[in-house]
Amino acid sequence: MSCRVTVRIQSEPFDTADEMAAISGGDSDVGAVVTFSGLCRDEAGTLHALEIEHYPGMAEAEIGRIADAAAKRWPVTALTVIHRHGKIGIGEQIVLVVAASRHRHAAFSAAEFMMDFLKSRAPFWKKEHRSDGTEGSWVDAKEADERALSRWDRD
Repeated sequence: MSCRVTVRIQSEPFDTADEMAAISGGDSDVGAVVTFSGLCRDEAGTLHALEIEHYPGMAEAEIGRIADAAAKRWPVTALTVIHRHGKIGIGEQIVLVVAASRHRHAAFSAAEFMMDFLKSRAPFWKKEHRSDGTEGSWVDAKEADERALSRWDRD
């Protein structure tokens, strides 16, 4: 089974419903569509925005490699990954993963796999902008994200 992979890095907001319709529309064999949308949170009122940078071309290629790995592990029919860059305000969407398959297990697993690898392996850098007007630091990778990756070695 072939998997249609769509990867976009963009500054503009995206519409989750439109992306769901695009990934499942026209394929009568799709029985499950799973979405994950990551939002910019305010970190207990201390954060005003995140500024996300990436290397154009490199980020798309790495996300494509991650999607190809997911498609080899699970029988998904389509994967869409959209990641925003630029200054993103509180409550705005940062990332969207949409996975379509015949059955829910493959779609859930592929979407979770994508997010675990995106958090740790995709070449994005996040800088905090604080609500008190100061510029925060670059966000370091979290140990919990690395631990989440390790479980895929066991599967």
